[in-house]
Amino acid sequence: MRAPPLRIGRPKPPRLAVAALAAIAVMLACPAVAAAHVSATPDTVEPGEPATISLLVPNERDDATTVRLEVLFPDRPAVVSATPQNLPGWKISVRPGGGDAMADKPVTSIVWEGGTVPAGTFQEFPVRIGGLPTGTLAFQVLQTYSDGQVVRWADPAPPGQPEPEHPAPVVTVAPAPVAEVSDVDVLARVLGGAALGVALVAAGVAWLRRRPAGVRPETACEAPEREKVQL
Repeated sequence: MRAPPLRIGRPKPPRLAVAALAAIAVMLACPAVAAAHVSATPDTVEPGEPATISLLVPNERDDATTVRLEVLFPDRPAVVSATPQNLPGWKISVRPGGGDAMADKPVTSIVWEGGTVPAGTFQEFPVRIGGLPTGTLAFQVLQTYSDGQVVRWADPAPPGQPEPEHPAPVVTVAPAPVAEVSDVDVLARVLGGAALGVALVAAGVAWLRRRPAGVRPETACEAPEREKVQL
C-alpha cells in the first residue's frame, strides 16, 4: 500500500513584515504633509514690478488645526504696499509701522485669524506686494494651532548649510536673466544682412538695364553749358 504524498505548503510571511510593507505602501502613495514647510512662491520676482506672493502653510499636526497666521515683513527692503487676497472665513489685518493707519508707513505684518487649516491639509495666503528694490525679502511666519502652540518659521538658511527645522520663507528680488546670444544667432544675423545687401545691388543693376540705350544721366555741370549755347 503506497503512502500518501507529503504536501509541503508555502511558508506564511510574518504578520509584522506584512504590516510594515503595507505601511510603506501607504507612505509612498500619499504625500507627506508633515514633512512640508511654510514656503513662498514664486521665490524670485523682478524689482520695481508688483508681484503676488503666496505663502503656502501646511498643517503639520494631526491633533490640532491652524487657527492664526502672522507674517512679519523685514525692515529692508521695506514693503510700502501689501494687499492680501480675501479668504472666506478669515479676518485679515494689515499693520503698518508704528501700529497706526498712516499710508506712508511701511507694512510690518499681516494677520489672518478666525479660519482653520485642518490636519493633513494646507492653505495658501496670497498677498499682492508693490514694487520692491533689489534684495532678499525674508519673512517671519508665526503659525498658531488650536491648542495654543505657536510655531515660528524664522530660522535663516545659509547657502551650503543643512536646512534648519523651521526655515523662514525667502523671496529674491532680482532682474530677470538676460538671454545669451548664441553663435548661431550671430551667424543668422550676418547672413541676413549680407542677403539684404545683395538684393539691393541686384535691384540697382536691374534698374540700370531697363534704361534706354545711349541715354546718360545729365550732370549738374552740363546744364548751365547747354543754357549758354541756347542764348
